[in-house]
Amino acid sequence: MGILEAKEYLKKWGKDRDVLEFNQSSATVQEAAKAANVEPARIAKTLAFRDKENVAMLIVTAGDVKIDNAKFKREFGFKARMLSHEETFEITGHPVGGVCPFGLKSDIPVYLDVSLKRFETVFPACGSGNSAIELTCEELELYAKSKRWVDVCR
Repeated sequence: MGILEAKEYLKKWGKDRDVLEFNQSSATVQEAAKAANVEPARIAKTLAFRDKENVAMLIVTAGDVKIDNAKFKREFGFKARMLSHEETFEITGHPVGGVCPFGLKSDIPVYLDVSLKRFETVFPACGSGNSAIELTCEELELYAKSKRWVDVCR
């Protein structure tokens, strides 16, 4: 599971060949920024949460922001509760550090945070702790099949 599924998923847009595989870890924002030689804010981190019915959801944010609990609750109507590493892997098929909205094991909703919109391109992971792909926000929105843009970060 992981990078192979992400690449296969991105193939329908001809983007599988654009996946970057690093010789170093890109599992954290700082590591990914160093590996991709970009500022940490341009790393698009994918966070896994559960809703009030225990259903999983993903939110993709800029690398330099944190979830704002009050904004999250106003947007979704429940308190932000992150999935454990094991639950995240079981639901997405991607290990923590490589979680992305591509090639997911389960059909779960994906939301994009407006913190990403300040950049021409961003770098989400691609299913492994040493991968990424450079995408415009429009490409990310399309490929992630996102439900909508949200404002849930500070």
